[in-house]
Amino acid sequence: MIEVSACAFAVALFAGLAAASVVPLPIPRYDALLLYAIAVTVVFRLLRLESSRELLVIAGFHVVGLAFELAKVRLGSWSYPEEAYTKIGGVPLYSGFLYAAVGSYVCRAWRLFDLRLVAYRTRTTALVATAIYINFIAHHWFVDLRVPLALALLLATWGTVVHFTVGEERYRMPLALALALIGFFLWVAENLATYLGAWTYPDQAETWHLVHPAKFGAWALLVSVSFTQVAALKALQGRLHHPTTTAHPRWALPVSRLSRPEPSSTRNRTASSPPRSSGLPTEGERRPTPLAFFADSSGPLTSIGRHNRACTLEPTGHLGVRPSRRRLGIALERAEQGPRRQRKT
Repeated sequence: MIEVSACAFAVALFAGLAAASVVPLPIPRYDALLLYAIAVTVVFRLLRLESSRELLVIAGFHVVGLAFELAKVRLGSWSYPEEAYTKIGGVPLYSGFLYAAVGSYVCRAWRLFDLRLVAYRTRTTALVATAIYINFIAHHWFVDLRVPLALALLLATWGTVVHFTVGEERYRMPLALALALIGFFLWVAENLATYLGAWTYPDQAETWHLVHPAKFGAWALLVSVSFTQVAALKALQGRLHHPTTTAHPRWALPVSRLSRPEPSSTRNRTASSPPRSSGLPTEGERRPTPLAFFADSSGPLTSIGRHNRACTLEPTGHLGVRPSRRRLGIALERAEQGPRRQRKT
């Protein structure tokens, strides 16, 4: 159900495509689809299914996708055969929303699955994704570098792991595998879209048939452009990297469950908020001495209190005023002297 919710914008667009194929319309179908896509975007914002920042990122997808469409349609890669008032260079404006649907999916999946990345190379991955985007247009005049760029993307994401939540469990999978899976489902969606007449490939002009499987690899590469854009937004929000892990020594299994599920407080904490200890020593953990507090005065103070029980003293006092270290030292000294006074009496 979470995956279906993440695909809500794309599902709404496909519903509009299907309805426009069978319902008589007073205006050209491409124009009606443009109005419908704008209405869906407004409804999603009013229902707060998309935040303002996510809406800006999705608008960026629309612009990037529309520029891509203008270049590819002019080069004859595919076409939009129907007439419309809102066509520029043979490209209907609604086509940008097809790319926006991919951006909406990545944004919503990131939030709903509580995605975090481990060992993500921000600049390297972004540079490779940019080169992939340029190559999809430049290969019409120069050498097609799709295979070398696919290897470069694999190397850039090698060791990068995606942590995500399903139900109460926390899982992880390699980022490269996640991009490949998204690319496969985009290829499946492309077959449905061409069947509904969203656009037409040259070999589909006479009759519809399945899109060539090679497009699956193309989508797996192209989705990296969408991913890096959303990752840039999440970096600004502090929701990109894993809050407690900065590196991963090796590539994880295809999909594996974490040995110790993270508590919700840890999952919801941003990377900018350092984890706070509960103040109580866990099993097998050595209890800190009072001097340990002075090494890091930003966290809670843990010491051995009366009856040899662990007690926690927060460094923040009444009304948020931080007490002096002298007073904290006196409190520690009294806490440790408790058992001694009991033995004397």
